[in-house]
Amino acid sequence: MYKGFSLSFAVAFALGMFIQTSVLAQPAYAETAADNYKLYCVQCHGLAGVGKGINAPFLAVQPRNHKSSKDMGELSDANVFKAIKSGGVSVGKSTQMPPFGGILTDAEITEVVKHLRGMCKCEGKK
Repeated sequence: MYKGFSLSFAVAFALGMFIQTSVLAQPAYAETAADNYKLYCVQCHGLAGVGKGINAPFLAVQPRNHKSSKDMGELSDANVFKAIKSGGVSVGKSTQMPPFGGILTDAEITEVVKHLRGMCKCEGKK
């Protein structure tokens, strides 16, 4: 009886360690900038990025249209980075744009800025 129990315990322990190690090996952040955009931005800016997310009707200030090359082209990458990291108020925009600096690393924010440039098919002011 103890031999069967020991074998079952050993298998369960090994399986538990494998699962725990697999879970711990997962990154705590999204794999790509597009994933981060989907996680943190689409609620307000929408899946298409045109500022028509599910929360947009309830906001006093409508979210920016990330596909607008005219609007996005007027912003420098540094300005967009700062807005994402420190929130809209940091760049003189809406207080309803929350800061993501406590959630995303600087490297992730830089990648999101690049993703936004791809969405608008534009470069920012230098």
